[in-house]
Amino acid sequence: MSAWSDVFLGVIAVATLIMAVVQIGVIVAAGRLARRVDRLADQVERELKPLFAHLDALGKDATRAAGLAVAQVERVDRLFADLAVRIEQSFASLQTAMLGPAREGRAVLAGLRAALAALRSGRDDGRVRPSRGEDEDALFI
Repeated sequence: MSAWSDVFLGVIAVATLIMAVVQIGVIVAAGRLARRVDRLADQVERELKPLFAHLDALGKDATRAAGLAVAQVERVDRLFADLAVRIEQSFASLQTAMLGPAREGRAVLAGLRAALAALRSGRDDGRVRPSRGEDEDALFI
């Protein structure tokens, strides 16, 4: 049995050698793959770095533009608020300027009416004239 033992021992040794060579090959291939992945990652990083820098600049510009837009909207809002206040003040002063003379004119007209009424009542000499309807009622049979 020793011949068969030597044969099996040789087969085991050759199989172990083949497995060791395969494992070394896998380790070498994994090392090469790791280097290629590292080079690919470096290349992607080099190519994407300007893109990220550009996106960062775009974000900063967008933030600046939004800030300017907010400032402009606030300025327009203040402008319209001031305009509304000035319009209200103008209408109030116009109303004051117009109503004062109008009231005075109305007072003058009321005075003239009173004077005319006084003159008319003075012409009647205290006699009461019967109205036309009363005259006709007396003639009605």
